[in-house]
Amino acid sequence: MSSTLQDQLRQLSENHLRLVENVELTGSNNGEDWQFHADVVDFYIDESRLVASGNVVFSSEGGRIAAERVEFNTEDLTGVFYEADGSTAVVDDVEPSMFGTSEPEMRFWGEIIEKVGPRSYKLIRGGFTSCVQPTPRWEVSASSVTINLDEYLVLRNSVLSVKGVPLFYLPVMFYPIQADDRATGILMPTYGSSTIRGQSLSNALFMAFNRSHDATVFHDFFSTAGQGMGAEYRYVAGPGSQGNFETYLLNEREVVVPNLFGVGTETTLPARQSYNLRGNATHVFTDALRARGQIDYFSDVTVQQTYQTNIYEASNSSRTLGGNVTGSWGAYTLSGTADFSETFFGAKDASLYGAGPRVGFDQAERVIGNSPIYYAFTSEYANLLRNTRFGDQEIDSGLTRFDVNPTVRVPFTKWPFLTINSSIGWQQTYWTESIDEMTQRQIENGISRSFLDMQTQITGPVFVKVWDTPNSGYSERMKHVIEPWYNLGRTTAIDNFDQIVQLEGTDSIVGQVTQFSYGLNNRLYARRSEGDGPSVAQEVLTVGIEQSYYTDANAAQFDRNFQTSFQGDNPSNFSPLSLIVRGGPTSEISGTMRAEYDAEYGAFRQISADGSIEIGGWLYQTAGWSQRRFIEGLAGFDNPDFLDHYLNSFTNLRTPGNRMGGVYQFNYDIQRGRHLQQRIVWYYNAQCCGLSFEYQSFNLEGLGARVRVDRDRRFNLSFTLAGLGTFSNMLGAFGVGTGTGEEF
Repeated sequence: MSSTLQDQLRQLSENHLRLVENVELTGSNNGEDWQFHADVVDFYIDESRLVASGNVVFSSEGGRIAAERVEFNTEDLTGVFYEADGSTAVVDDVEPSMFGTSEPEMRFWGEIIEKVGPRSYKLIRGGFTSCVQPTPRWEVSASSVTINLDEYLVLRNSVLSVKGVPLFYLPVMFYPIQADDRATGILMPTYGSSTIRGQSLSNALFMAFNRSHDATVFHDFFSTAGQGMGAEYRYVAGPGSQGNFETYLLNEREVVVPNLFGVGTETTLPARQSYNLRGNATHVFTDALRARGQIDYFSDVTVQQTYQTNIYEASNSSRTLGGNVTGSWGAYTLSGTADFSETFFGAKDASLYGAGPRVGFDQAERVIGNSPIYYAFTSEYANLLRNTRFGDQEIDSGLTRFDVNPTVRVPFTKWPFLTINSSIGWQQTYWTESIDEMTQRQIENGISRSFLDMQTQITGPVFVKVWDTPNSGYSERMKHVIEPWYNLGRTTAIDNFDQIVQLEGTDSIVGQVTQFSYGLNNRLYARRSEGDGPSVAQEVLTVGIEQSYYTDANAAQFDRNFQTSFQGDNPSNFSPLSLIVRGGPTSEISGTMRAEYDAEYGAFRQISADGSIEIGGWLYQTAGWSQRRFIEGLAGFDNPDFLDHYLNSFTNLRTPGNRMGGVYQFNYDIQRGRHLQQRIVWYYNAQCCGLSFEYQSFNLEGLGARVRVDRDRRFNLSFTLAGLGTFSNMLGAFGVGTGTGEEF
């Protein structure tokens, strides 16, 4: 002890002191400061032991304990507290989240509390809660509790009670209280109900191996559908080297469905097993060499589209796998890629494309000597994968292609208002297979193609106007830029175009054609500041329009610069007019509109618009609309079955501090007059617990007889306790796309 205060001090023997009334003891051992308050303290000098009674309060950096009586060793700071309760700080204050988090303080109590270390306690017939309210909303009582602050609690014969009502009993319970919110432990389960799945219960175990590696194991029980198990692994190996992988296995039981093919019928859907794999990784070997990989693979597309809650996953009918290694040394780049993508049309029909491998060797532009001429080249070897499967018919269109393309460019940048870039490139390509002119079948007969591609790009003259707006309240200065541009290109003759197997864009280049492209860009800039930052120039509005003219009417069908190309539309010397408008008057408001207009038919082929707005941190709204329009007589646009018209909306509302919030999301098919899905999420975070609710109505009419209901109605419920978070299951409940708990 370093000091004592008391009203009376009595020496009962040589090594026995008694301190009486308003006793205060302070001390410091092994870097830990401590303090005692009590009515009576007996101190045994030779044993470094004290016995305190009456309104005993012990305080240290590890927390605070109040007791009726205590026996304490002042050397190693261990002791036994009787009929005691205490509290300790666990983490700094944190913002609430839908998935829960650690609370800043924990309270514990017991008939006997043993302090066995600086931040270690053992409770006998006690309990704890991190809901530090006068009447805690929840608590856990147990026959014994071992507490290691900043790490974990181990409870034996524990009972969880909420609002005084016992919920469940566990013979052994491990409760994490790590300060970094990354402790290994069981997450709070989520309950659900669905037309297809039946009643459901989802559980998860999170394992934090260290700050850079963690894993989560999932289990789903469905009363009607069966069971699912999954796992997720995440890691960070270093700057630029990281990855995450997840897998899920679903075992569906046999189901008897009444009235599936008419009233009075019974259909037995057999049991089935399916799985999916998802992940991506990047790894930096050296400054020059890095690798990337990604996988999004499912074994059954019907299961993917039936069970996924996320509309974007449920509407995805393609499974992909790919990897790439790239090395860059100065101006030279060597890359190797292997990838495939298989898109399903129904349950079995599919089209596969990819390459394995695809090797490229390129040189970036380099100046030739002291001249104003730049030289570059690209080269590629590709083993192209193409396979189409419809019914019993399977067509393999794969082949090998080698391509080399050197280019010379001469820029003219003498004038700030006008720039001219002229280039000429020679492209030599060889395919190991070709199309037989007589039978129109693909045969193992190699074919080559070479042509010259000459381009001149002109930007300008550029017109600029700048004016001050000191009293506008919006900006200090405005700037308007009008930028016309022109591209003139000539491709020499390609006499064997009809014999080339057209798998990718480079295979569809039309020869003996001159192309003239022209456009006009309008840009509006504002110099303004937001918040306390300095004023900067921001692009607040851009309007761009362009069109192309071709001397060969067939070339318009293969122009990759337009979204509606490759649709089998009628030959034309003119491309559609492309219009793009982007606006962002502030960082909280943005929008984009795209359209392609067919001047020959006087109609829009395709038009889309999307926008977003954020207000004061409490509202985030996005909306999108798109339409592929009907045009009488224009191939590719004159069949209503191949047109589409969609509207989608996402609204996220939340109170300051994220105490309460909600989401409403929908995707509507205007063409067919039906909702694809509607989703409502609501959550509430109290001081030490939280509740989340989710309802979704998902339209499955497009799957036809592959699914036993036309619409799946899904309900999910989860709650959190301080220090025990919940989770999004592998099928997307409360998952990404809801926006709940996320920063804007």
